[in-house]
Amino acid sequence: MITVSDLGINFSGQNLFTHVNLLFTPGNCYGVIGANGAGKSTFLRILSGDLEPSAGEVIIDKNNRMSVLKQDHYAYDEFTVLDTILQGNPRLYEIIQQKDALYAKEDFSEEDGVLASELEGEFAELNGWEAETEAGQILQGLGLSVDILYQPMNTLADKEKVKVLLAQALFGQPDIILLDEPTNHLDIASIAWLEDFLMDYIGTVIVVSHDRHFLNNVCTHIVDVDYNKIKIYVGNYDFWYDSSQLMQKLMREQNKKAEDKIRELQNFIQRFSANKSKSRQATSRKKLIEKLSVEEMPASSRRYPFVGFTMDREAGKEILAVEDLSLTQDGVKVLDNVSFRVNKGDKIAFVGENELAITALFRVLMEEITPDTGSFKWGGTTSQSYFPKDNSAFFDGCDLNLIQWLNQYSADNTETYLRGFLGKMLFSGDDVLKPVKVLSGGEKVRCMLSRMMMFGANVLLLDQPTNHLDLESITAVNDGLIAFPGNVMFSSYDHQFIQTVANRIIEFKADGTIVDKMMCYDDYLEWKKEHNA
Repeated sequence: MITVSDLGINFSGQNLFTHVNLLFTPGNCYGVIGANGAGKSTFLRILSGDLEPSAGEVIIDKNNRMSVLKQDHYAYDEFTVLDTILQGNPRLYEIIQQKDALYAKEDFSEEDGVLASELEGEFAELNGWEAETEAGQILQGLGLSVDILYQPMNTLADKEKVKVLLAQALFGQPDIILLDEPTNHLDIASIAWLEDFLMDYIGTVIVVSHDRHFLNNVCTHIVDVDYNKIKIYVGNYDFWYDSSQLMQKLMREQNKKAEDKIRELQNFIQRFSANKSKSRQATSRKKLIEKLSVEEMPASSRRYPFVGFTMDREAGKEILAVEDLSLTQDGVKVLDNVSFRVNKGDKIAFVGENELAITALFRVLMEEITPDTGSFKWGGTTSQSYFPKDNSAFFDGCDLNLIQWLNQYSADNTETYLRGFLGKMLFSGDDVLKPVKVLSGGEKVRCMLSRMMMFGANVLLLDQPTNHLDLESITAVNDGLIAFPGNVMFSSYDHQFIQTVANRIIEFKADGTIVDKMMCYDDYLEWKKEHNA
């Protein structure tokens, strides 16, 4: 159990949140949500003891062990995978080190024997004999082979390190687990396994995530960081979202009624205050107005950008034909005789662990790279707009500010128009004068989406468009692609994003071949289970 009492944190004289009083209990999973910069990760750092609050305290039973998902992928490069995972239970790892040192001694004394006996007893209590098996099972659940247990961490790819650090956080049955964006860089199968693990977990889980499907599946409560406050609501993300939208609507209606009543009374006073026969009524209404107040709706830190794509013209029946595309990069066959046709109205999600193949296909289709063999042909009435996964070429070393940068792609070059357009994407005031090279990852993504929206294309290609975005921006992109009447080809690991946008799934296998199914994402996952595909 975690008790948060009158907690506050202040940076440079500005309160991030104040007077926070919360109780986290075992058997529940708490999803922490809030706009970028609201303080989600800061809150987790305070809970973990990594950051001292400006006020208040966090009380955790001293007998409870907390495990935290580490963010530094290089911190354990000098260790093996197994040692890294075992350090998820510091006391168990310490005992293993002590035992190894004792048994390695040439002059093993009677005192050493007594200490070894005590260590062996504690080792057994901590389930040490099953530790390697448990570590291997978690690795397998996350899609890694047990064969890597004795490999040094510095030999692993970054995506593998991410999974090992997650395994470390889940290892050894901790009482409390803190997870900051655990689904980042995880494939769909690993996310599904993690969901099952957390749903069966009997301790307390507190997780920050931008994955709405994940939050819906695992969370019993939502922790909302907003209005410089932190509050807990029962239910999963969708329940919280629907409830919060209803509450906002009710508050708006209530305020409107109050405003209408005030306006009516003010009109009455103006009309009759000079009329002696009505003066008594006017006076009473004036007093009534003084009692009425329009409750100000809290200024939420959440801001929803506007993402909307329009087509300059509608495409004909012929959209895209891909025939036997093959491509080898760095000695690896990335695309292997890939063939498919895109029909009018198709919104295709490209999925699978083979990200290189998906990105390579998009780059071939946009003529950034040339395939070894095969061909493709766009329909004569199509126009394309492309969102690359790596947007660094558009920003690195660029001294233009936001207005100047966007002006490169706009038919209307007036500053008023550009400022208005940037305002829809949450850039206002002096923000539009910032050099684009200093923008955050999420800001750069919003700029790239703005650029796409200006082209009026009838075919959109988007490679991982939700990376770096907060929930509000993800929702905006999601809604924009649902509403778009043209063709969409995109890649994503966001389950809800894929399910709500795509009517067709193309999965890239590890060998560069594809599985192509005309169905929604949930149906495709069911099909895969049935066919063990």
